[in-house]
Amino acid sequence: MLTNKSHSTLYIGVTNDVYRRTSEHSEQVVDGFAERYKADILVYAEEYSSINDALAREKQLKKWRREKKENLINQMNPQWKDLLRE
Repeated sequence: MLTNKSHSTLYIGVTNDVYRRTSEHSEQVVDGFAERYKADILVYAEEYSSINDALAREKQLKKWRREKKENLINQMNPQWKDLLRE
């Protein structure tokens, strides 16, 4: 999950290279939601060996209310630190 500096939005996506993908968002070379809302701070991640499992989890998380997503982040990263830059 990515967020922006004000934590006002959450972006959920799947990638096979979280470092590259987050860099693309930071450099705003990817059009879409994350670019529009400047979501480039990685605050939560899960790793899967199967793309099908990863996509199923992405769909599940996207259906959740924001409060539930925040609780998930807070369990692993209560200070919402940027996991790639820490």
